[in-house]
Amino acid sequence: MKLTKRQIMGGLALLASSLALPATAQDWPDGRITLIVPWGAGGGTDATARIIGTLLQERVGVPVAVENRTGGSGVIGHAAIADATPDGQTIGVATLEIGTMHNLGLTELDYTAYTPLGLYNSDPAAIFVNARSDFADIGGLLAALEDAPDRQFKGSGSAQGGVNHLALAGMLMAAGMPAERVAWVPSEGAAPGLQDLAAGGVEVATASLPEAAALMGAGLIRPLAVFASERLDIAPDVPTFNEATGHDFALGSWRGLVAPAGVAPEIAAQMTEVLGEVLQDPQYVSFMTERGYAMQWTTGADFESFMMTSDAALGDTLRAVGLAAQ
Repeated sequence: MKLTKRQIMGGLALLASSLALPATAQDWPDGRITLIVPWGAGGGTDATARIIGTLLQERVGVPVAVENRTGGSGVIGHAAIADATPDGQTIGVATLEIGTMHNLGLTELDYTAYTPLGLYNSDPAAIFVNARSDFADIGGLLAALEDAPDRQFKGSGSAQGGVNHLALAGMLMAAGMPAERVAWVPSEGAAPGLQDLAAGGVEVATASLPEAAALMGAGLIRPLAVFASERLDIAPDVPTFNEATGHDFALGSWRGLVAPAGVAPEIAAQMTEVLGEVLQDPQYVSFMTERGYAMQWTTGADFESFMMTSDAALGDTLRAVGLAAQ
């Protein structure tokens, strides 16, 4: 049957209109993906983001560029994720600090500025000293801190009000000392804080055991206690703070993958599915296991609920230590 000119033009118009329809889940990703890390290179957040970025690129067949956006105690990187176009082409690693920054008055951002994809890691903090330190155990350190004037000792491991700062402050308060007993030296992530400890710039540092693995392996720093409910398989000889001192205190960090708020639900669903597949890749499992990072994949609404609960608890802690903005 011969088509008329009107039928041909109508068909072309229908084809053109179908090509102009909004992106669907099958269209993701539509070109290069940017993965934003709010903390510096060398730390645990950066390391885990880079293995995820590498494996995601292999799986989806488009470039995945990992970008470290540091500064502002985590505000710059977290803001860069929230401010990106919500088309699925920008994702980022949100950390526990998203629940502390607004409580400190540094930003108005909170967990509602993001599309939650999945929580992939949480690790308890530990307290470290230089390998040449005279403190053989956590009891000896606490005794010295008890006798020291405020701010004679210095500590590091995160931004002001970050998880590792709160870990040190919480430890001091649990032991009956003021949070300001140790002067906090802010750092853009655990790595520079631990390096400062190894160089002798501070007397103590707090971070997760996986973040400290390289410097521990080099014999430059050593852990005294871990702020967990039980000893960790990756360091069975390191006591928990509770068992070593009798003081009840535990705290750790978490990392999750997010996109800007407003990503279409069908796109977010596919992103979550593909990222979940990445986190089952044997290379990822091997990477996390060898470095002692805990693994999980808590997605969507459950991850959002987790962030909401974390936000409230951190606000309470910051108010208790006198760091919350008035």
